[in-house]
Parts: sequence; structure tokens; C-alpha cells
Amino acid sequence: MSARTAAAPARVARPVSWRRPVNTALRYALLGVILIFAVFPFVWTLAIALTDKTAGSSIYAFPQSLLPSRVTLHNFVDVYRTFSLGKYLWNSVVITGLTVLGTLLVSALAAYPLARFRFPGRGVIFGLIVLTLVLPGETTFIVNTLTLKNLGLLGTHAGVVLPTIAGAFGIFLMRQAFLAIPAALLEAARLDGASELTILRRIMLPLTRPSLAALGIFTTVTTWNAYFWPMLVLSGAPDRAPLAVAVLKLKGQFNYDPFNIAAGSIIMMLPVLLVFLAAQRLFLRGMEGAVK
Repeated sequence: MSARTAAAPARVARPVSWRRPVNTALRYALLGVILIFAVFPFVWTLAIALTDKTAGSSIYAFPQSLLPSRVTLHNFVDVYRTFSLGKYLWNSVVITGLTVLGTLLVSALAAYPLARFRFPGRGVIFGLIVLTLVLPGETTFIVNTLTLKNLGLLGTHAGVVLPTIAGAFGIFLMRQAFLAIPAALLEAARLDGASELTILRRIMLPLTRPSLAALGIFTTVTTWNAYFWPMLVLSGAPDRAPLAVAVLKLKGQFNYDPFNIAAGSIIMMLPVLLVFLAAQRLFLRGMEGAVK
């Protein structure tokens, strides 16, 4: 009897079957709460923008204001025509496009030698570049403004773009992406007689497209929503201001229409939101490569 008892296998404790679904439910509940807090301001703004203001609706009648009694697109048409948002929208497209192209070019050219060349002080240079991430952007406004004034670039789109294209985040992101490329590919290309610029253009950039896309999306969102720096540079040329600056005109001392303000805000945020949603997979892939 004792021999049977000794030979009997010990029972293995199994995890309780109900823990996994409960943990999953709690996780989704937490994500749902976070989603509500993140999406609620946009949903309320959209509801106000679609409300017919001639129906006597109030934006402060919550939660009735979330469900307009009469839906209309007149607010969008009215604010677009009255404040000529078309030209400001074009200004935002020009500034954002030039900034994205400049950022991708400068970041790739700066990150490649920091990732693949061996020269004295490389680590110090990269460390100083990364340290600029902890500095607020406002610390450079005075110096950049004085420099642009001496160069005659105040009041121009170039004055808005040039000081922003050499960012530490873009250089860091592209350096991490270049470090992930096997060194054997570069050595083989050099043995075939390829120049460093050819290696960058034909090997490094095609293999780091997710990181380039992530940097492009991040720069697009940041530049499109930028307000203070474009306002400062283009204060003497209001017709060249981007949409983020022009939307402020919807609210003034003698003009306060919350329905028009909401419509203008939706017009400003909708293009960049669609771009991000369309390319979010590339953005996440690029950011994952930077973390690795």
C-alpha cells in the first residue's frame, strides 16, 4: 500500500479557468474608459459643428447637445466662406509638406554617419543631440527669430520651416533604424565600389521605410497642429498663416459663434486625423524599430 502511494504521481495545480476571461474583461473595460476620455472631446465638438444653430440649440445643454435635433453642414460652409479658410488650408499644406520633406532629408543625412561611421567624438555629438530633447522649444524662439530677421526670412514659409527640420527626435529615430541594418550589406556594397551616398539611397533608405513613414507621420501631426512658432514668424504676414493660426480668428471680441468655432476646429483636425488613421500601422512599425 505504501509502495502504491509512493508511486502515485503528484497532482499538478492547474490555474483557475475563470481568471483569464475576467482579466480580459477588466483589460477591455480599462481600455474602454480610456477610449471614452480620448474620443469624447472630438465627438462633442463634431456634434456642435453639425447642430443647426437656427433651431435655438444650446451647447451647454448636456447631454442633449451630443444628439442634435437638426443636423446640418451649413456651419462648415459658412465658416469656410466667411473666413476664407481655403488659403489658410493651402498654407498649412505647403508648410507641412516642406517640413516633412526637410525633416526626412536632414534626419537621414545626419543619422547615417552617426550610426555607421567611426570617428572621434561620435558618442559625444549624439549625446548632445539627444540632450536637446529635454529642452523646451521656447528656449530657441528668440535666437531663431533674430537669425531669421537678419536673413530676411521673417514673414515667409521658409522662415517657419527651416528652424524645425533638424530635430533630435528624427535623428535619433533614423539612427536606431540604421543600426538595425546588417553590416554585411554595407561591406558588400563598398566592395562593389558603391559610394556612401549610393549606399544610403539604395540600401539604407529602402530598408528603413517604416521608420521614415513613422517620422513623416509624427512630423505631419506636429507641424499641422503647431501654433505658436508659425504665429510668431508670420505675424507680419497674416495671409500666409496656417490653418491652426487662422482658426483663432473665429473667436474674437466682436465675433463669438461656438458653432462656427467647432466647425473650424473639425476642418483643421480632420485631414491630419485621416492621414494618421490611414498610416498608423507604418507608424507603429517604425516606432517599434526605434525602441528595439
